[in-house]
Amino acid sequence: MNPKLGLGFILLLLLCYSVESKCRKGCDLALASYYVWQDANLTFIAEFMQSSILKSSDFDTILRYNPQLPSKDRLSSFIRINIPFPCDCIEGQFLGHFFNYNVRSQNTYTDVANTYYANLTTIPSLVYFNNYSEFNIPDNGKLNVSVNCSCGDSSVSKDYGLFMTYPLQPNDTLESIANQTNVTQELLQRYNVGFDFSRETGVVYIPTKDAISLSNRESVSSLFTDADGSYRPLKSSTGIAGGAIAGISIAAVAVALLLAVLIYVRFYRKKEKGAILLSASPQLSPRILHVTGSNSNRPVNATGSQGLSGITVDKSVEFSYEELAKATDDFSLANKIGEGGFGIVYYAELRGEKAAIKKMDVQDSKEFFAELKVLTHVHHLNLVRLIGYCVEGSLFVVYEYIENGNLSQHLRGSGKDPLTWSTRVQIALDSARGLEYIHEHTVPVYIHRDIKSANILIDKDFRGKVADFGLTKLTKVGSASLLTRLVGTFGYMSPEYAQYGDVSPKLDVFAFGVVLYELISAKEAIVKANDSSAESRGLIALFEDVLNQPDPGEDLRKLVDPRLGEDYPLDSVRKVAQLAKACTHENPQVRPSMRSIVVALMTLSSSTEDWDVGSFYENQALVNLMSGR
Repeated sequence: MNPKLGLGFILLLLLCYSVESKCRKGCDLALASYYVWQDANLTFIAEFMQSSILKSSDFDTILRYNPQLPSKDRLSSFIRINIPFPCDCIEGQFLGHFFNYNVRSQNTYTDVANTYYANLTTIPSLVYFNNYSEFNIPDNGKLNVSVNCSCGDSSVSKDYGLFMTYPLQPNDTLESIANQTNVTQELLQRYNVGFDFSRETGVVYIPTKDAISLSNRESVSSLFTDADGSYRPLKSSTGIAGGAIAGISIAAVAVALLLAVLIYVRFYRKKEKGAILLSASPQLSPRILHVTGSNSNRPVNATGSQGLSGITVDKSVEFSYEELAKATDDFSLANKIGEGGFGIVYYAELRGEKAAIKKMDVQDSKEFFAELKVLTHVHHLNLVRLIGYCVEGSLFVVYEYIENGNLSQHLRGSGKDPLTWSTRVQIALDSARGLEYIHEHTVPVYIHRDIKSANILIDKDFRGKVADFGLTKLTKVGSASLLTRLVGTFGYMSPEYAQYGDVSPKLDVFAFGVVLYELISAKEAIVKANDSSAESRGLIALFEDVLNQPDPGEDLRKLVDPRLGEDYPLDSVRKVAQLAKACTHENPQVRPSMRSIVVALMTLSSSTEDWDVGSFYENQALVNLMSGR
């Protein structure tokens, strides 16, 4: 897009929305609702939440705003505490405050945003306001951490002058927040125009009064003094439309367009080749995306693994909204080919190539960022290829079009010929190679977190490609696991993830084992009972009941997809089932790696009788498995 045209287009839209584009002043005081994570303490929290209001050892100020806390030495996990901070007008564009964070060893932007700052900031915001690569943050570095705030809106109510920045937690709803804060649902919604409280993510602004029931903004200032002991009067908050919230909470589209002006200017001033800067903030805090092009990849040695064959490197393209709309007949239902948790997928032909376009809401900026972040850094024959993106109006990710749909449709859909056994093994091998690549041959390592048959696509040659990287989690090389919020699909979740939130590559291994069972049986991960009085069962339990028998042969045949008839080698089916059982072991340490799985499946798909199986395996258990012992 021509930068002048793009900027002019956004300015025109801003005028259409009649939204003033700049805040003029902030206010002296805002509150951050800090969700206390396990093992945190006030000393630690005050250290990285300190500001001109709160010093690192100023526990009395925190206690004034948290009368429920008996002392600074007693702090329970998984509660919320109020942290006071000044609310500034940042770059004349939005209300917020910059905190300074001293980087600890091996910190990532994910650690800082999600854990240390308890979702008060976002990963894209950290990327934008800091010069460090997200994969190379120095241990002794300092980060600018922006936290958004509000100074109120007199057109909504003149009774409140103090506002709380409140990151939602799972199970938070409009009703539950209203009950906790003694504010009506109607008032909360008016202060957060257009925000969907049912999303359980994002930041909202809650009108409040101080903890000791001061009734007006002027009296609040008496709690805080300057270094010389004199009281600081509060600054007035002047904003759009005669005191409206400046730079935030007008409407999701207006906010996104407003901040896009800043980002376009900053983007073209920096002239960073291959970068995308996007403000996507329906949740009232600026979320700026920064994705580098594929030319930043590290070189890969393709001789180290069979799974690395087919790696390609190509640069993604930025499309205009007009081009995508024209290619999809204005996103007509006739061009719709699918729908997932984070968007609708349309078929299109773009610049001579067949493409699939996922249209995402601006509120899904996290998923959009995650998907671009992965697909611009990983390139493999068995991973769906990114063609480009668009950030106008909505968020769009453009992929290569995969002709034959997904594996789930072939296993259980009507009107499709059954996949042969050899094709099923090949699809399993293709998918395993794609996962092996992101688990073991990328820096940093990626974990998919939502492997299932619906996310394995089948191309015109009936080869498998792993897709849908919107939930992908990043982890450092050598890290065993990390904690995260629960996402994914029931029936595919490993026990350590479902119970404790532990994330490691073995999570994907577990889900892949369920996919292997699906390839054998064509059943869903959760098998629904035909009898209404009977309980549904997991596919894993069905197979384990059979595989634990001394001679599972005949009962195993009963689980095989009946559409295969007798056209399959039972010994090969048994070995795939045993591999799936190893993958779904309750103990993640016992599960094989994706590298071992690739080699095991290569053995099954090979016609060579004298294959040297033993030289490929990491442990004796897999040698025994594939040799039939």
